[in-house]
Amino acid sequence: MIGIELLKTAAQSLIANKKRSFLTIIGIAIGIAAVITILGMGAGVKKTLYDTFGSSSQGEQTTEIDFYADASISTVTGFTPTDLANLRQKFPSQVTKIKVIHDQTGLSLKGQLGNRQQTITTSLLKKPTQKIKILAGRNISQADLFSNQAVALLKDKVAKKQFGSMEAALGASLSLGSNSYRIVGVYHGQSTLDSYGSLNRYGVTALIPYQVYYQNQTEDSGNEIKLTFAKGANASKISKQLAKYLKKNGSAAHAGTYEYLDYEKALKQASATIGVITGFISLIAAISLFIAGIGVMNMMYISVSERTQEIGIRLAVGATPQNIMVQFLVEATILTVTGGMIGFVVGAGLSHLLAPLLSGMFSGGINVKAHISIGAFLLAFGVSAAVGLIFGILPAKQAANKNLIDILR
Repeated sequence: MIGIELLKTAAQSLIANKKRSFLTIIGIAIGIAAVITILGMGAGVKKTLYDTFGSSSQGEQTTEIDFYADASISTVTGFTPTDLANLRQKFPSQVTKIKVIHDQTGLSLKGQLGNRQQTITTSLLKKPTQKIKILAGRNISQADLFSNQAVALLKDKVAKKQFGSMEAALGASLSLGSNSYRIVGVYHGQSTLDSYGSLNRYGVTALIPYQVYYQNQTEDSGNEIKLTFAKGANASKISKQLAKYLKKNGSAAHAGTYEYLDYEKALKQASATIGVITGFISLIAAISLFIAGIGVMNMMYISVSERTQEIGIRLAVGATPQNIMVQFLVEATILTVTGGMIGFVVGAGLSHLLAPLLSGMFSGGINVKAHISIGAFLLAFGVSAAVGLIFGILPAKQAANKNLIDILR
């Protein structure tokens, strides 16, 4: 009952100075909101990366193994159905899934344009695109893709350099691998990287149909595989064994090299980097909490000065200095905790609104969502309460040290 009465008395005292209390609460709320927003976005990026590339909800891990063909025989396929069957047989319990991944963006291929041999960068189209501007000829249509027509779009600068003009490039031949494509359109070239620094699929030399390029390959053949490992398996160790096995027994071992990408190791490094950046920015945001704490201290000093008579009356009717000190500490804590909870709600909302803007940093349609954990709530509550106690202690001591005789004078 004494605790409830203490809270009621503290609340009444704060309500008596609504404007001053409101402004103090806002200061705390801004600081907490800034920290929670940054933490929520940082945790969201890490969670999204782990959900996409790392451990799944079942505790599985993934890695990739890529085949890089020698330049002189770049048309060789690194993985065949036989290779996949051998891998499944050799590692039946550790590897739960093997899937061939077909590249679609920024492929660098040896080819012939007109009468000239050169390296051609290309992206593959599964459907017509309106994200490019056609300057001559026509775009690749749905009919072209449906009927597997070997057609291509060429970058404007390359067309002018190779053929003298964009119109002259129309109808010319572009040879890539075992296929020959007919140039039906010239498009305005875009930058190699997009505004987020990721590879721009339209910043290449040529665009060609996906199905035509991979028409001689099945779903179980290609130059890249993604491996999913059983829960508890040592993904790094098994990946090394797989790569070593392929270098000796792979169908294309004589024509190139097999290398693996350890997602888990890369994710740990990325997670550590994100953690450092998040912590540094949060530290800067926490400066506003220090400023808000000074505001709390200032308000409490003013409150102590204005309530000298109230303190004297309470001392006269039997209140101890400790009671007076606790009273003012409770008032300061109520102020900061209220601000902290408001800041937590605002910060959580802002992080969910802003986190999707980070999706553009990643290719492949990865959508970043904020992640607000119970730890973030406890942090907001604990920090705001600590600010109240730390910055309220000196004004509370001043109130407790007031002498009844001096007050009565």
